[in-house]
Amino acid sequence: MTAELGLAALWLAAALAGLQLLAGALALAGRGTSLAGIVRPVAVVQGVLALVAFLCLIAVFAETDLSVKLVAMNSHSLKPLVFKIAGAWGNHEGSMLLWVTVMGMAGGVVALVERRLPEPTILATLAGQAFVSLGFYAFLLIASNPFERLFPVPEEGNGLNPLLQDLGLAFHPPTLYLGYVGLSVAFSFAIGALVTRQVGPAFARAMRPWVLGAWIFLTLGITAGSYWAYYELGWGGWWFWDPVENASLMPWLAATALLHSVSVLAARDALRAWTVMLGVVAFSMSMIGTFLVRSGILTSVHAFAVDPQRGSFILALLAINIGGALTLFALRAGTVTEGERFALVSREGALVFNNVMLSAILGIVLFGTLYPLVAEAMGAKVSVGPPYFNPMGALFAVPMLVVLAIGPMLRWRRDSFPRIGRQLVIPTMLVGAGLIAMVAIGGVGILPTLGFALALGLGWASVLPLKGRNLRRTPLPVWGMVIAHFGIAVSLLGMSCESAFSVEKLVAIKTGDATGVGPWQIKLDAVQPMAGPNWTALEARLLVRYGDHGRVVQIDPQSRSFWAPPQQTSESALLTRWNGQLYAVLGGEADDGRWQLRLWWKPFVPLIWLGGVLIALGGLLALIGRVASDLRRIFAREKIAYRRGRMADLERAQSEDPS
Repeated sequence: MTAELGLAALWLAAALAGLQLLAGALALAGRGTSLAGIVRPVAVVQGVLALVAFLCLIAVFAETDLSVKLVAMNSHSLKPLVFKIAGAWGNHEGSMLLWVTVMGMAGGVVALVERRLPEPTILATLAGQAFVSLGFYAFLLIASNPFERLFPVPEEGNGLNPLLQDLGLAFHPPTLYLGYVGLSVAFSFAIGALVTRQVGPAFARAMRPWVLGAWIFLTLGITAGSYWAYYELGWGGWWFWDPVENASLMPWLAATALLHSVSVLAARDALRAWTVMLGVVAFSMSMIGTFLVRSGILTSVHAFAVDPQRGSFILALLAINIGGALTLFALRAGTVTEGERFALVSREGALVFNNVMLSAILGIVLFGTLYPLVAEAMGAKVSVGPPYFNPMGALFAVPMLVVLAIGPMLRWRRDSFPRIGRQLVIPTMLVGAGLIAMVAIGGVGILPTLGFALALGLGWASVLPLKGRNLRRTPLPVWGMVIAHFGIAVSLLGMSCESAFSVEKLVAIKTGDATGVGPWQIKLDAVQPMAGPNWTALEARLLVRYGDHGRVVQIDPQSRSFWAPPQQTSESALLTRWNGQLYAVLGGEADDGRWQLRLWWKPFVPLIWLGGVLIALGGLLALIGRVASDLRRIFAREKIAYRRGRMADLERAQSEDPS
């Protein structure tokens, strides 16, 4: 009955999405003004029903109900409970249900809390959100029913892909989806503002928390996904330019540009057209990523390969949603006024420059991701990887980082470089020192050299906006900006050091033999069998020591064999020190009794993910500060309205009874 309850809730949610769209459209057209009052309640109930459907899916996975086809295909009774639950979204149908659930709940929250915009704009926004949701509901109910029954019921399930049976992957997809759906809300706000021609600071202030929230979750999701691929896949890399990785990076790039643009519009009433356009583009990138991952045209450990019919359905949704939004923008762009003007040398000018750079990088990633697919469709086999992405991206990333260091020190509206010249002395000296140091070391590529030098300068420049401020009274958004920019410097430093100084070694040694990599001495002490809840493994006991006098530490890389489904994986062993990370992977046994070991010493590589966490933390502080400021503004407005009401009541009472 749980599956039937979930399916019924899903159908009801889809019906309410249709009602929400119809009522909103009729109210906006002036043909159903009485329907305007039901749009908000319907949006709330729709979100609740979508949540019920998803909780039902989690329940059938938790109890391993093998009569549900999705459970039989993606779970197993012997899996740990956490991975049974993660199996609910570790597949195509479940991940799409998670998508519409978060989208429905987000629409419900907008309906409940948003009171700053004119009611027609809110109606248009909720109608737009319902339109997008309705397409995904139709996709689930017509082509990807997550509650489909299976007869006869199998004795056991197939199990979840062993590479996905990891805590990192249990939380990575929901985090990304929260980011994607946050961008869907920004998209709906942009559509609502275009429909009602209400593009201004109030619209930007309503959109900004959703953009910030989406950006935070995308940052965390990409950071977690990068670290998962690093330690789980056993390749020793933190970014592979895999098309599915790019599918999450592209919305982040667009959301970063949108975040800065919407902040300028909210505070300075500028960049109106930029903000609306980026709202459409950011969600477009989410939709393109959805198509890439779920259309079956990609082969990736992250991708859900499905049949062409489903891919065509998603492509149709993409064409309708994005094509319709771009058409609306083209029709209404002339009505979006320019907003306040500003000089080229100003904080707004710096933000526009970096938005152009981010858009260029986005175009590079999009082209590099789609070109091999187009070439393959035309009969050619093309591979696009780091030799394309790294130098092409650097052409725009390097000037963007320079402006990122300078921009926060500029004044709004108009400024001059001589005024901030003194503040740039130390960052410039650090960049120069970094360049000299890397050249003196020798053998370091151009990109790691530039990255290292820019990271030093940006790290110092990022804290300069705090100069001369009372730190206790500094607004949270300023702290958020400082920490996020500092996080970028930290990540850039980690990337540069890992690229420049990593040492890799592939050896075959017998038990009792020793080898070394970088500053580490490593001894293979033993290889022994292990057993887990749904796997067996061979585990190597490595005794490692840093330098000649370090303390001996044991690490244990494994080669695991899963039986549901049958697959062999490498479980790397990581040992982190302040200056880097030792990375070890156990391979197979040769005929002469030697064991293959793959070893890396990666200086300062943890800074990559520490920087990602700092970037997200900066976004969180900015979000808290912005929401608190908005709440204070709302309470102040309500207080003024209450006082005016009280005064009006007193005046009316006095006029009725002068005594």
